[in-house]
Amino acid sequence: VVLKIIKHCQEEGAGGTDLVQGVLLGLVVDNRLEITNCFPFPRHNEEEDFDEVQYQMEMMRNLRHVNIDHLHVGWYQSTLFGSFISRAFVDSQFNYQHSIEESVVLIYDPLRTTQGFVALKAYRLTPKMMDFYRDGDFTPEAIQAASISFESMFEEIPVVVKNSHLVNALLCEVDECPKSREEETYNFLDLATSSMLEKNLRQLMGCVDEVAMDANRFLNYQRQYQKQLIQKQQYLQKRQQENQQRVSKGDTALPEEDINKIFKPIPTPARLDSLLLAGQINNYCHQIEEFASQSFGKLFMADSLQSKAKES
Repeated sequence: VVLKIIKHCQEEGAGGTDLVQGVLLGLVVDNRLEITNCFPFPRHNEEEDFDEVQYQMEMMRNLRHVNIDHLHVGWYQSTLFGSFISRAFVDSQFNYQHSIEESVVLIYDPLRTTQGFVALKAYRLTPKMMDFYRDGDFTPEAIQAASISFESMFEEIPVVVKNSHLVNALLCEVDECPKSREEETYNFLDLATSSMLEKNLRQLMGCVDEVAMDANRFLNYQRQYQKQLIQKQQYLQKRQQENQQRVSKGDTALPEEDINKIFKPIPTPARLDSLLLAGQINNYCHQIEEFASQSFGKLFMADSLQSKAKES
Protein backbone atom coordinates (compact mmCIF):
# COMPACT_ATOMS: atom_id res chain seq x y z
CA VAL A 1 0.00 0.00 0.00
CA VAL A 2 2.82 2.40 0.87
CA LEU A 3 4.54 1.74 -2.47
CA LYS A 4 1.26 2.39 -4.32
CA ILE A 5 0.86 5.73 -2.53
CA ILE A 6 4.47 6.69 -3.29
CA LYS A 7 4.03 5.69 -6.94
CA HIS A 8 0.82 7.72 -7.21
CA CYS A 9 2.55 10.82 -5.82
CA GLN A 10 5.53 10.40 -8.14
CA GLU A 11 3.43 9.88 -11.27
CA GLU A 12 0.63 12.41 -10.78
CA GLY A 13 1.88 14.67 -8.00
CA ALA A 14 4.62 16.40 -10.06
CA GLY A 15 7.25 15.33 -7.58
CA GLY A 16 5.21 16.32 -4.55
CA THR A 17 4.09 19.83 -5.55
CA ASP A 18 0.57 18.80 -6.61
CA LEU A 19 -2.02 17.35 -4.24
CA VAL A 20 -3.06 13.73 -4.84
CA GLN A 21 -5.72 11.74 -3.02
CA GLY A 22 -7.02 8.19 -2.95
CA VAL A 23 -9.11 5.62 -1.10
CA LEU A 24 -7.88 3.15 1.53
CA LEU A 25 -9.30 -0.36 1.70
CA GLY A 26 -8.87 -2.98 4.40
CA LEU A 27 -10.52 -4.56 7.41
CA VAL A 28 -10.72 -4.31 11.20
CA VAL A 29 -8.95 -7.10 13.11
CA ASP A 30 -9.38 -7.09 16.90
CA ASN A 31 -8.41 -3.57 18.01
CA ARG A 32 -6.35 -2.61 14.97
CA LEU A 33 -7.11 -1.44 11.45
CA GLU A 34 -5.30 -3.29 8.66
CA ILE A 35 -4.99 -1.38 5.39
CA THR A 36 -4.41 -3.93 2.65
CA ASN A 37 -5.13 -2.04 -0.57
CA CYS A 38 -5.74 1.41 -2.06
CA PHE A 39 -6.62 3.08 -5.33
CA PRO A 40 -6.14 6.70 -6.44
CA PHE A 41 -8.60 9.36 -7.48
CA PRO A 42 -8.02 10.22 -11.16
CA ARG A 43 -7.02 13.76 -12.00
CA HIS A 44 -9.79 15.83 -13.57
CA ASN A 45 -10.66 19.46 -14.19
CA GLU A 46 -13.51 21.20 -12.42
CA GLU A 47 -15.28 21.59 -15.76
CA GLU A 48 -15.34 17.83 -16.34
CA ASP A 49 -18.37 15.86 -15.23
CA PHE A 50 -16.84 13.42 -12.74
CA ASP A 51 -18.77 11.64 -9.99
CA GLU A 52 -16.32 10.58 -7.25
CA VAL A 53 -18.91 8.52 -5.36
CA GLN A 54 -19.86 6.55 -8.48
CA TYR A 55 -16.16 6.04 -9.29
CA GLN A 56 -15.47 4.65 -5.79
CA MET A 57 -18.46 2.32 -5.91
CA GLU A 58 -17.42 0.99 -9.32
CA MET A 59 -13.82 0.41 -8.19
CA MET A 60 -14.87 -1.42 -5.01
CA ARG A 61 -17.35 -3.52 -7.01
CA ASN A 62 -14.58 -4.57 -9.40
CA LEU A 63 -12.23 -5.38 -6.51
CA ARG A 64 -14.91 -7.53 -4.90
CA HIS A 65 -15.30 -9.49 -8.14
CA VAL A 66 -11.59 -10.43 -8.10
CA ASN A 67 -11.70 -11.35 -4.38
CA ILE A 68 -9.62 -8.41 -3.08
CA ASP A 69 -10.37 -6.54 0.16
CA HIS A 70 -12.93 -3.91 -0.77
CA LEU A 71 -14.09 -2.49 2.57
CA HIS A 72 -13.73 1.29 2.71
CA VAL A 73 -11.59 2.28 5.75
CA GLY A 74 -10.42 5.83 4.95
CA TRP A 75 -8.45 7.89 2.49
CA TYR A 76 -4.94 9.20 1.86
CA GLN A 77 -3.54 12.54 0.78
CA SER A 78 -0.15 13.93 -0.12
CA THR A 79 1.16 17.12 1.45
CA LEU A 80 3.84 19.72 0.85
CA PHE A 81 6.11 20.24 3.89
CA GLY A 82 3.34 19.05 6.20
CA SER A 83 0.86 21.80 5.25
CA PHE A 84 -2.31 19.70 5.26
CA ILE A 85 -4.40 21.10 8.13
CA SER A 86 -7.26 23.07 6.60
CA ARG A 87 -11.04 23.31 6.79
CA ALA A 88 -11.45 21.13 3.68
CA PHE A 89 -9.25 18.46 5.30
CA VAL A 90 -11.29 18.52 8.53
CA ASP A 91 -14.56 18.45 6.60
CA SER A 92 -13.48 15.41 4.55
CA GLN A 93 -12.28 13.47 7.58
CA PHE A 94 -15.44 14.37 9.51
CA ASN A 95 -17.60 12.98 6.69
CA TYR A 96 -15.53 9.79 6.59
CA GLN A 97 -15.66 9.21 10.35
CA HIS A 98 -19.35 10.11 10.47
CA SER A 99 -20.20 7.41 7.91
CA ILE A 100 -17.35 4.95 8.72
CA GLU A 101 -16.43 5.10 12.40
CA GLU A 102 -13.03 3.37 12.11
CA SER A 103 -11.81 5.40 9.10
CA VAL A 104 -8.41 7.11 9.16
CA VAL A 105 -6.49 9.44 6.87
CA LEU A 106 -2.89 8.76 5.81
CA ILE A 107 -0.73 11.83 5.18
CA TYR A 108 2.29 11.27 2.96
CA ASP A 109 4.98 13.92 2.40
CA PRO A 110 7.01 12.99 -0.74
CA LEU A 111 9.53 15.84 -0.43
CA ARG A 112 10.33 14.97 3.15
CA THR A 113 10.66 11.32 2.17
CA THR A 114 13.48 12.26 -0.21
CA GLN A 115 15.55 13.13 2.88
CA GLY A 116 15.89 9.47 3.84
CA PHE A 117 12.83 8.37 5.84
CA VAL A 118 9.21 7.68 4.92
CA ALA A 119 7.05 10.59 6.08
CA LEU A 120 3.77 8.72 6.54
CA LYS A 121 1.38 9.46 9.39
CA ALA A 122 -2.19 8.44 10.23
CA TYR A 123 -4.71 10.79 11.85
CA ARG A 124 -8.26 10.77 13.17
CA LEU A 125 -10.52 13.45 14.58
CA THR A 126 -10.93 13.15 18.33
CA PRO A 127 -14.45 12.41 19.72
CA LYS A 128 -14.50 15.91 21.22
CA MET A 129 -13.72 17.45 17.81
CA MET A 130 -16.37 15.28 16.14
CA ASP A 131 -19.06 16.58 18.51
CA PHE A 132 -17.84 20.16 18.13
CA TYR A 133 -17.77 20.03 14.31
CA ARG A 134 -21.17 18.30 14.17
CA ASP A 135 -22.81 21.21 16.02
CA GLY A 136 -21.46 23.70 13.45
CA ASP A 137 -21.10 26.51 15.99
CA PHE A 138 -17.53 27.87 15.78
CA THR A 139 -17.94 30.99 17.93
CA PRO A 140 -15.47 31.74 20.75
CA GLU A 141 -18.14 30.85 23.31
CA ALA A 142 -18.73 27.45 21.70
CA ILE A 143 -15.00 26.72 21.57
CA GLN A 144 -14.65 27.60 25.25
CA ALA A 145 -17.69 25.49 26.20
CA ALA A 146 -16.36 22.48 24.26
CA SER A 147 -12.82 22.94 25.68
CA ILE A 148 -11.35 22.58 22.18
CA SER A 149 -7.75 23.53 21.43
CA PHE A 150 -5.40 22.80 18.54
CA GLU A 151 -3.89 19.95 20.56
CA SER A 152 -7.23 18.18 21.00
CA MET A 153 -8.43 18.32 17.38
CA PHE A 154 -6.51 15.35 15.97
CA GLU A 155 -5.15 12.13 17.35
CA GLU A 156 -2.19 10.46 15.66
CA ILE A 157 -2.50 6.71 15.13
CA PRO A 158 0.72 4.62 15.22
CA VAL A 159 1.59 3.21 11.80
CA VAL A 160 3.21 -0.22 11.42
CA VAL A 161 4.31 -1.09 7.87
CA LYS A 162 4.53 -4.78 6.98
CA ASN A 163 6.29 -5.68 3.75
CA SER A 164 5.30 -8.49 1.44
CA HIS A 165 7.82 -11.17 0.52
CA LEU A 166 8.43 -9.55 -2.86
CA VAL A 167 9.20 -6.20 -1.24
CA ASN A 168 11.59 -7.86 1.24
CA ALA A 169 13.37 -9.53 -1.68
CA LEU A 170 13.66 -6.17 -3.43
CA LEU A 171 15.10 -4.51 -0.31
CA CYS A 172 17.67 -7.29 0.05
CA GLU A 173 18.66 -6.81 -3.58
CA VAL A 174 19.00 -3.04 -3.12
CA ASP A 175 21.05 -3.55 0.03
CA GLU A 176 23.44 -5.87 -1.77
CA CYS A 177 24.09 -3.38 -4.59
CA PRO A 178 27.78 -2.41 -4.65
CA LYS A 179 28.60 1.03 -3.21
CA SER A 180 31.77 3.03 -3.21
CA ARG A 181 33.75 3.14 0.01
CA GLU A 182 33.42 6.91 0.24
CA GLU A 183 29.64 6.74 -0.10
CA GLU A 184 29.39 4.09 2.62
CA THR A 185 31.61 6.14 4.95
CA TYR A 186 30.18 9.66 4.64
CA ASN A 187 26.65 9.30 3.30
CA PHE A 188 25.14 9.21 6.79
CA LEU A 189 26.76 12.60 7.53
CA ASP A 190 24.97 14.36 4.65
CA LEU A 191 23.66 17.74 5.86
CA ALA A 192 21.09 18.08 3.07
CA THR A 193 18.28 18.68 5.58
CA SER A 194 19.25 22.37 5.75
CA SER A 195 17.22 23.19 2.62
CA MET A 196 14.18 21.38 4.03
CA LEU A 197 14.63 23.20 7.33
CA GLU A 198 14.71 26.54 5.52
CA LYS A 199 11.53 25.75 3.59
CA ASN A 200 9.76 24.64 6.77
CA LEU A 201 10.75 27.91 8.43
CA ARG A 202 9.35 29.88 5.48
CA GLN A 203 6.10 27.94 5.71
CA LEU A 204 5.99 28.63 9.45
CA MET A 205 6.53 32.37 8.88
CA GLY A 206 3.67 32.46 6.38
CA CYS A 207 1.40 30.66 8.82
CA VAL A 208 2.32 33.09 11.62
CA ASP A 209 1.44 36.01 9.31
CA GLU A 210 -1.99 34.47 8.72
CA VAL A 211 -2.50 34.13 12.48
CA ALA A 212 -1.59 37.81 12.93
CA MET A 213 -4.13 38.82 10.25
CA ASP A 214 -6.79 36.66 11.87
CA ALA A 215 -6.04 38.21 15.26
CA ASN A 216 -6.40 41.70 13.77
CA ARG A 217 -9.78 40.78 12.30
CA PHE A 218 -10.95 39.51 15.69
CA LEU A 219 -9.70 42.68 17.42
CA ASN A 220 -11.65 44.80 14.92
CA TYR A 221 -14.75 42.76 15.72
CA GLN A 222 -14.24 43.33 19.46
CA ARG A 223 -13.85 47.11 18.91
CA GLN A 224 -17.04 47.27 16.84
CA TYR A 225 -18.90 45.16 19.39
CA GLN A 226 -17.84 47.41 22.30
CA LYS A 227 -18.74 50.52 20.30
CA GLN A 228 -22.20 49.16 19.52
CA LEU A 229 -22.67 48.12 23.15
CA ILE A 230 -22.00 51.68 24.30
CA GLN A 231 -24.46 53.03 21.71
CA LYS A 232 -27.13 50.62 22.96
CA GLN A 233 -26.62 51.72 26.56
CA GLN A 234 -26.82 55.39 25.56
CA TYR A 235 -30.00 54.78 23.58
CA LEU A 236 -31.64 52.91 26.48
CA GLN A 237 -30.71 55.65 28.95
CA LYS A 238 -32.11 58.32 26.62
CA ARG A 239 -35.28 56.30 26.14
CA GLN A 240 -35.69 55.86 29.91
CA GLN A 241 -35.29 59.62 30.51
CA GLU A 242 -37.93 60.39 27.86
CA ASN A 243 -40.38 57.98 29.48
CA GLN A 244 -39.80 59.52 32.90
CA GLN A 245 -40.51 63.01 31.49
CA ARG A 246 -43.67 61.81 29.76
CA VAL A 247 -44.92 60.08 32.92
CA SER A 248 -44.25 63.23 34.98
CA LYS A 249 -46.36 65.22 32.49
CA GLY A 250 -49.17 62.69 32.69
CA ASP A 251 -48.57 61.18 29.25
CA THR A 252 -48.28 57.48 28.52
CA ALA A 253 -44.79 56.01 28.28
CA LEU A 254 -43.38 55.08 24.90
CA PRO A 255 -43.72 51.38 24.00
CA GLU A 256 -40.67 49.18 24.27
CA GLU A 257 -38.86 48.51 21.00
CA ASP A 258 -36.70 45.62 19.90
CA ILE A 259 -33.24 47.08 20.21
CA ASN A 260 -31.81 44.46 17.83
CA LYS A 261 -33.88 46.00 15.02
CA ILE A 262 -32.35 49.40 15.68
CA PHE A 263 -28.81 48.09 16.18
CA LYS A 264 -28.19 45.08 13.97
CA PRO A 265 -26.03 42.50 15.80
CA ILE A 266 -22.49 42.23 14.49
CA PRO A 267 -21.84 38.64 13.29
CA THR A 268 -19.30 36.82 15.43
CA PRO A 269 -16.33 35.63 13.35
CA ALA A 270 -15.79 31.87 13.27
CA ARG A 271 -12.72 30.80 15.25
CA LEU A 272 -12.25 27.43 13.58
CA ASP A 273 -9.69 28.85 11.15
CA SER A 274 -7.56 30.16 14.01
CA LEU A 275 -7.61 26.70 15.63
CA LEU A 276 -6.52 25.10 12.36
CA LEU A 277 -3.73 27.67 11.92
CA ALA A 278 -2.52 26.96 15.45
CA GLY A 279 -2.54 23.23 14.72
CA GLN A 280 -0.58 23.81 11.50
CA ILE A 281 2.00 25.92 13.35
CA ASN A 282 2.34 23.16 15.93
CA ASN A 283 2.94 20.64 13.12
CA TYR A 284 5.61 22.87 11.54
CA CYS A 285 7.35 23.26 14.91
CA HIS A 286 7.50 19.49 15.40
CA GLN A 287 8.99 19.04 11.93
CA ILE A 288 11.56 21.79 12.51
CA GLU A 289 12.49 20.18 15.82
CA GLU A 290 13.10 16.84 14.09
CA PHE A 291 15.19 18.37 11.29
CA ALA A 292 17.18 20.53 13.71
CA SER A 293 17.98 17.62 16.03
CA GLN A 294 19.20 15.53 13.09
CA SER A 295 21.27 18.39 11.66
CA PHE A 296 22.89 19.18 15.00
CA GLY A 297 23.76 15.54 15.57
CA LYS A 298 25.36 15.24 12.13
CA LEU A 299 27.15 18.56 12.59
CA PHE A 300 28.74 17.51 15.88
CA MET A 301 29.78 14.17 14.40
CA ALA A 302 31.32 15.85 11.35
CA ASP A 303 33.14 18.35 13.58
CA SER A 304 34.60 15.56 15.73
CA LEU A 305 35.75 13.67 12.65
CA GLN A 306 37.47 16.78 11.24
CA SER A 307 39.18 17.43 14.58
CA LYS A 308 40.54 13.87 14.69
CA ALA A 309 41.72 14.19 11.07
CA LYS A 310 43.66 17.40 11.88
CA GLU A 311 45.26 15.87 14.96
CA SER A 312 46.44 12.83 13.00
